[in-house]
Amino acid sequence: MNHYSVLMVCTGNICRSPTADGVLRKLVDDAGLAGRVIVDSAGTQDYHVGEAPDRRAQAHAKKRGYDLSPLRARQVSAQDFSRFDLILAMDAGHLRQLERQAPPQHQAKVKLFLDFATAAREREVPDPYYGGADGFEHVLDLVEDGCAGVMEHVRAELARRGL
Repeated sequence: MNHYSVLMVCTGNICRSPTADGVLRKLVDDAGLAGRVIVDSAGTQDYHVGEAPDRRAQAHAKKRGYDLSPLRARQVSAQDFSRFDLILAMDAGHLRQLERQAPPQHQAKVKLFLDFATAAREREVPDPYYGGADGFEHVLDLVEDGCAGVMEHVRAELARRGL
């Protein structure tokens, strides 16, 4: 395999995971690693399959230079556990569901996203869907922190694999 792949996961794949997807994609592009790092996102549920990210998530992300508009919601599939090197859950509920779904040989790939954060004291990215603008800004703060840590991990894995 000549790339490293990361899947971000939340409930419906319209707020938290596409935000993390968009932020990590930009970091990957800015680092000149496009093509060597694959980033995607999915939801544990099928509520919004085919839909664009929440318009509020898109608007707040755009203010910080992230474009979420090309992304479309999808549900986690059984194939994702073999396709991705790292599968990151936005909260403990997602983590438990992914751990239940993951075949034994892929369990180690499933982690909590904010375990990669360096500044955040929180362990979970809260769902901003039913809140206001502050919630979306808070999610972006947490996601930027988490994605910086994920990038360190990705760089280390690329180096370890000689990519």
